[in-house]
Amino acid sequence: MKRLKMTVKTAADGTATAFSPRATGKLHSIHYVEDGATAFADGVDFTVTAETTGETIWSEQNINASAARYPRAPTQSAAGAAALYAAGGTAVQDKIGLANDRIKIVVAQGGNAKVGHFIALID
Repeated sequence: MKRLKMTVKTAADGTATAFSPRATGKLHSIHYVEDGATAFADGVDFTVTAETTGETIWSEQNINASAARYPRAPTQSAAGAAALYAAGGTAVQDKIGLANDRIKIVVAQGGNAKVGHFIALID
């Protein structure tokens, strides 16, 4: 696995946009790690996507503490129909693939000049 670490610092209005280095592989997990007194304000919002495709990796509002997410995407048949475990059942999901792409992190309501750390694990 490869670990990508991103440090994100907000502007005075509490927003920030940051990018990971380019990576290729399947995204295993993404972690937000608070860092004491400089951590994002409670209620921070994250939108994390693949830069090239715009595919959503993590979108969540009102986060108040360190968090780990293991994002997965729904799969489909060759005909475009949702792949299900059983007829009318739960969707089959798989890890999100990245191909020489960057992870884009957009922060809102993070507080003035606050810092957050993100770690992505790529398999």
